[in-house]
Amino acid sequence: MLELQGISKSYGDHKGASDVSLVAPSGSRTVIVGPSGSGKTTLLRLIAGFEAPDVGAISLDGRQLHGSGGSVPPHKRNIAYVAQEGALFPHMSVGDNVGFAMPRQAVDRARRVDELLEQVGLPAGFRTRRPHQLSGGQQQRVALARALAQKPDLMLLDEPFSALDTSLREAMRNMVGDVLRDAGIASVLVTHDQAEALAFADHLVVMRDGRVADAGPPQRLYAKPADIETARFLGEAIVLPAEIRDGVAKTALGEARVRQDDAARADVLVRPEQVTVSESDAGALGRVLHRSYRGAQWRLEIDCRDGGVAEPFSVDVPATVDVKPGDLVRLGVSGEVHVFGR
Repeated sequence: MLELQGISKSYGDHKGASDVSLVAPSGSRTVIVGPSGSGKTTLLRLIAGFEAPDVGAISLDGRQLHGSGGSVPPHKRNIAYVAQEGALFPHMSVGDNVGFAMPRQAVDRARRVDELLEQVGLPAGFRTRRPHQLSGGQQQRVALARALAQKPDLMLLDEPFSALDTSLREAMRNMVGDVLRDAGIASVLVTHDQAEALAFADHLVVMRDGRVADAGPPQRLYAKPADIETARFLGEAIVLPAEIRDGVAKTALGEARVRQDDAARADVLVRPEQVTVSESDAGALGRVLHRSYRGAQWRLEIDCRDGGVAEPFSVDVPATVDVKPGDLVRLGVSGEVHVFGR
């Protein structure tokens, strides 16, 4: 288990991290996500030991890495670090890169290198190649094998998929997740990609302005975020004022279920997938502004400002639905919506 307590780090007048406390559960895939400048990379470097916090404590499995007793240097933390570009040694072969953390005279060194290459989906024949002979995805696989070679207690991943093609990113992300799970190694991934964060995380941490804005299971953060800004960061969000009574929220898009019985006025969160679109006579009226073809679906941009929705929003409908720009459609809300501040 990784634990950070009251971590702060400043660079002149800029706060890289401000009073950050969080727990990454043992064996979990923790993802730190946030916009540029939110403090996520600063946090990763502090965990690795590349920089020291101004105040606060860091511990891993009960062993203090930084605190009142001093700071453990990076090479003694048993934490592996995979950088954005892989950072392989260009003058070394793949085998020597992977075996860098192993004793050079170890009798099973070559066998272990081949096992690690196989573990990340590369044939043993790659051992003699140089980094410049590999694709970007292959280089990242080698970087992961090199990190696994040191048998770390924790794996830090600094946007390792950002330089890859979209089609390769998902495959690499799934492969890395499987390898870490099979090896029983906890990981912390930093990314600015919300979809990637939601897909990879067991435990999600949203950073904003050097602070933790929200943390917990990704399903909870997406469905019930702590605030409106977090809701909008993690996906398209339709925020509506509502009148709540007896477990029902009355909104501009219609009625929706909520988990509270007391009467109140509050903002509620509706995700686009909760919006229903039909050509019936019931429901709020909206106009289709644009549509784009997505294969099995149309992505519609809908204007419902006359109905009280402040901004146009997007929804997906089956490609079999014949709705064109300029058409009027009836809108509704399905499922339960989240009430902010409750």
